[in-house]
Amino acid sequence: MSLHRDAVAVLSAWTAPTPEEEALRKEFLDHLQAHDDAMLRACVPGHLTATTAVLSHDGTQVLLTLHPKAGMWLPMGGHCEVSDTSLAAAALREAWEESGIFGLELLPGPLAVDKHVVWCHPPNSWHLDVEYAAVAPPGAEAVISEESLDLRWFPVDEIPDLSDDATRRLAKRGQAVLGSGSRAVG
Repeated sequence: MSLHRDAVAVLSAWTAPTPEEEALRKEFLDHLQAHDDAMLRACVPGHLTATTAVLSHDGTQVLLTLHPKAGMWLPMGGHCEVSDTSLAAAALREAWEESGIFGLELLPGPLAVDKHVVWCHPPNSWHLDVEYAAVAPPGAEAVISEESLDLRWFPVDEIPDLSDDATRRLAKRGQAVLGSGSRAVG
């Protein structure tokens, strides 16, 4: 299955938890219908991206990266690649690349969607973000990548002010899914 078809299937099957996210879900599906390249950075008006909140094994902490362009503490994430077979695979790849943690388990998802302005195509374009959560193995040690200014664990209830509501929402939803006993999808 192509990445584009997977995104359509995932978003068509997903039940958005809020009216705002339902509107975004429909907008993302419309974007996918209008753009064959909607999954790739080359899509100028905007493109789907994959984000993952990496949680500690017990779900009490979330690993955040200090993003060099945004200047904020954010979850791992970024552009889909041609080699990605699914949104879930892209989310897990991004989490591993940016955290350096082997053995991450992706929780069932997506958990949220978000849309934000980015600088991929000046003056700006959109990231249509499909968001997941993953669980790190006990004792996992993160390794900072070239894509980050810093990398730190924060208590889910104490995400720094220099972050955003989407990050807080995603971390809380991931924590709730982990607390419910749901485990990895693959």
